[in-house]
Amino acid sequence: MTADSRPPFGAPAVTVCVLTCAVYLLSTARLRRRGDSWPWPRDCAFAAGGAVLAWGLCGPLPGAPFSVHALRHLLVGMAAPALFVMARPLTLTLRVLPPGRVRRGLLGVAHSAIAGWLLLPPVAAVVDIGGLWTLYRTGLMAATHHDPALSGLVHLHMLAGGLLLSFAICQLDPVRRRRGPRSRALTLLATGTAHAVLARGLYAAGPPDTAFAASDLRAGAQIMYYGGDAVELVLASVLAAQWYAATGRRHRRHGARRGRASAGRTGAAAPRRAPVGAEDPSPARGAPSGL
Repeated sequence: MTADSRPPFGAPAVTVCVLTCAVYLLSTARLRRRGDSWPWPRDCAFAAGGAVLAWGLCGPLPGAPFSVHALRHLLVGMAAPALFVMARPLTLTLRVLPPGRVRRGLLGVAHSAIAGWLLLPPVAAVVDIGGLWTLYRTGLMAATHHDPALSGLVHLHMLAGGLLLSFAICQLDPVRRRRGPRSRALTLLATGTAHAVLARGLYAAGPPDTAFAASDLRAGAQIMYYGGDAVELVLASVLAAQWYAATGRRHRRHGARRGRASAGRTGAAAPRRAPVGAEDPSPARGAPSGL
């Protein structure tokens, strides 16, 4: 087993994943006990993300070295981050924390200028996909074969870059400034294109200074290409749902405004109502009844 096919982390990483999932599930249980609602699919998404991450970081995977590496990249850098982001962990943390210094500090970090800059979709895309191009199109991957610590750092960067990109595209948790669906959709399209081009290039030629078998390269490139498309489709579905909901709210607001304007015009055009009795005045008091 080569350094590239060996799991980059061991039992401590599994422990961290299990503890993180336990904290999340205990927090949601606390919310429900006090009467607050929290959808169960978010619990399932976070638990699945923890399982996928633990498997990608520590589990033995089938296949030749580059295929194994590509599968780890898919699990750690794409699938697990997407599942974590859909679980809205920041929203949960803010709802669980009592008002006070810790909650204000967390909100301050989430709304800071640095966080807003990092969560700008093009910036997040450069951090994520730029790291992959650097890994596969320079001698960095060859260096990871001889340095397990460097291999671990590379996988941590994959995780951080995937989380950043998924967070910037979905924007489900509270952020300083929400970007419009159009700019996020364009960023996702550009990122998916760059990822697909990278995978197609690896199908033909491996990373510099490496000697993977041709069949191994082709299998790994296919995992990256089709697996990446699947995860990007999930992110696109979240974005489309947000776009649909925002469009529906906008139409309802416009409909309400048109209704109020129509009611106002109708009221202005209506004839003024005469006082009661003015249209059919009664005979004057004391006048003959026949008049």
